[in-house]
Amino acid sequence: MDFSPALPTFVITLREGVEAALVVGIVLACLQKAKAEQLNPWVYSGVVAGIIASALVGILFTWGIQALSTTYPEYAPVIEPLLEAVFGVIAIALLSWMLIWMTKQAKSLKAEIEGTITSAIAEGADGGWGVFSLIFIAVLREGFETVVFIVAKFQQGLMPALGAIGGIVGAVVIGFLLFKWGVKINIRQFFQVMGVLLLLIVAGLVVGALAHFDQAAAALAQINPQSQALCFYYDHFAEDHSCLLGSRVWNTSGILPDNKFPGLVLKALFGYRAKIYLVQAVSYLVFLFAIASIYFRSLSVPTGERAKGDRVAQ
Repeated sequence: MDFSPALPTFVITLREGVEAALVVGIVLACLQKAKAEQLNPWVYSGVVAGIIASALVGILFTWGIQALSTTYPEYAPVIEPLLEAVFGVIAIALLSWMLIWMTKQAKSLKAEIEGTITSAIAEGADGGWGVFSLIFIAVLREGFETVVFIVAKFQQGLMPALGAIGGIVGAVVIGFLLFKWGVKINIRQFFQVMGVLLLLIVAGLVVGALAHFDQAAAALAQINPQSQALCFYYDHFAEDHSCLLGSRVWNTSGILPDNKFPGLVLKALFGYRAKIYLVQAVSYLVFLFAIASIYFRSLSVPTGERAKGDRVAQ
């Protein structure tokens, strides 16, 4: 059984899940400190509701994709790669934004949550909804990003979903280690490592999304002769033709094919392709340089602040 499609969703869900677990842990710690444990059920309800809502979003997206393919069966070869490309672009935007936003917000995250919880407790009986909303939005935000990433890879079957489940379990375990068992973990270093992995995964999505757009354009040109102008690039002398991506600049099929181990794992994790075209190569490098520059600049914090945030304990 090939588990490689589960690896990217495991990494993404683990990272996003730990972010949500930090919010949940901080809220529970604040409630305990304020002797307001009666609001704990609102925290757990928010977690469950956020997970259910994320799953429903995934079901709705999947149903919509199947409905489109069923309604227009003659365009199924176009619809599936096109939707994968569109969801890939959405996932790229969401994950890139979240990677940079969370890194910048990490310094003030605890203070902001404590302020929200203090206000919720001061509201008395109505404070439960404030706690619920905070947790629900935190879980749904992370879950939605993972769902969009999974839907972008819907042709790979159930494996991406299994990877997401594994990531959730891992995030829960880390949450218990931090806030229940008092284990000290260098959470800042954890997020740095996971951030680099996420950056490479998202950069790989750029290559995959472009390949899906090219596949959809080629299929549409074959189905509808009036759409042949979409394939503005076509090299009659090339062994592997490209519709939109220009000439081929990379071919490692004989050395490291992407349909066999370890190329299969590299493809699943980082978007490796044995055959890369000009537009893909340029887009990958531009995206990686631009987002990596912003991300690593956001990691630069004064020494004093870094020391305070290095370790999280109860």
